[in-house]
Amino acid sequence: MFSPEIYTARRAALRKKLKSGVILLPGNLDSPVNYPANTYDFRQDSNFLYYFGLAQPGFVGVIDVDRDTDCLYADEWTMDDLIWMGPQPTVREQAAQAGVGSAGSLQELAATLNSAIKKGRKVHYLPPYRGETKLQLSAWLGIAAERLKDHVSRDLIRAVVSMREIKGPEEIAQLEEAAMTGYKMHTTAMTMCREGVGERDIAAELKRIADQAGGGLSFRSIVSQHGETLHNLSYDGRLQTGRLLLIDAGAETAMSYASDHTRTIPVGGKFSQKQQEIYEIVLAANAKAQELARPGVTYQSVHLAAMRVIAEGLQALGLMKGDPAEAVEAGAAALFMPHGLGHQMGLDVHDMEELGEKYVGYDDATTRSPMFGLGALRMGKALKAGHVVTDEPGIYFIPALIEKWERERIHASYINFPKLHDYFDFGGIRLEDNLLITQNGNRLLSRHRPPITVAEVEKIMAK
Repeated sequence: MFSPEIYTARRAALRKKLKSGVILLPGNLDSPVNYPANTYDFRQDSNFLYYFGLAQPGFVGVIDVDRDTDCLYADEWTMDDLIWMGPQPTVREQAAQAGVGSAGSLQELAATLNSAIKKGRKVHYLPPYRGETKLQLSAWLGIAAERLKDHVSRDLIRAVVSMREIKGPEEIAQLEEAAMTGYKMHTTAMTMCREGVGERDIAAELKRIADQAGGGLSFRSIVSQHGETLHNLSYDGRLQTGRLLLIDAGAETAMSYASDHTRTIPVGGKFSQKQQEIYEIVLAANAKAQELARPGVTYQSVHLAAMRVIAEGLQALGLMKGDPAEAVEAGAAALFMPHGLGHQMGLDVHDMEELGEKYVGYDDATTRSPMFGLGALRMGKALKAGHVVTDEPGIYFIPALIEKWERERIHASYINFPKLHDYFDFGGIRLEDNLLITQNGNRLLSRHRPPITVAEVEKIMAK
């Protein structure tokens, strides 16, 4: 945890952003795998973590805007708990760690909320994403679980986003720690990438490094020779010399701050000419995004600039035709990159995504495009100092998508479909870094960047 003063200041700032009412922030509960005593690894709700810091199941935070008070609620340990778990701090002792002076039981919480509702006070809550949390909210608030979404507090969502998206120095230190674990994960994977090694072997090693660092994986790793499948979570393949291995993986710190890097490497240690040609285009797009990302610039415009680099590079290879800028504007280049350039990152690898991307990645000035590819951009609005975003352009040759566009003559004036048939077995390339937006531009979060140029990748793989 951070110091109690940090959490106290965050809650005070949140109260000032809302006019009145009670803010209800439930933490997560343990989730059973297949029977109650066998649970998944516990991960606390990120909003609860941000304002209260306690990574313990069963806690609920209440921030009273009108009375300028905070309280933490949880049931005390039973003797049976203590027999199995050993000595544990009391609810009040844990509340003190978060700078909260008041504590109560869940029964008292129910009474507090019931009293507030009877007095006509607004109870602000965020969109629940777990079934057990929906059941709790339904019982406490008297709202049917299927109707909870209709009563979510938009004011609270906007207030939380405005605070969490600007990272403080203590958070940046955590993100840098996560990025360094990511560096170790990716460099280790590069040294393992040789003929006959199982994708599952590399995935297991990535998890071991992340677990050893204290927080585990920030998401389930992608380790695949089929990089054209954007979220390929199968690890069934064995590495074959000459193929490309795409690894999208990140770690969390013990305090749950995330990293998220992607590297694409040649099995056997050397890129073929064909692979290097495509790789250099993606690398140039990654560099263009880093060059342009700064306060006041929309990430949507940075995405489009990276797409122009991709279109120009593919045109030079004869895979696209016509004017590259027009091809991007028309949406033709999305055939090769049907996803967005990046997303915000922090306590969540896709930061605050459960609150709704229209609040996190967009605003009144920048709205999401309906266009294929560009519409998948999670972060489009103007950048601010303190934002942390991913920079992850890619080029993918997806046979089913290419065949569909060719059959329906979609953007045929911009795409050389016959030549693309030679790339049906190519796979895909993505290169992802984590950027902190600064007052004058941006910087990479990791003190050591995972190898990314052709020379750097081939050098470490030669070891």
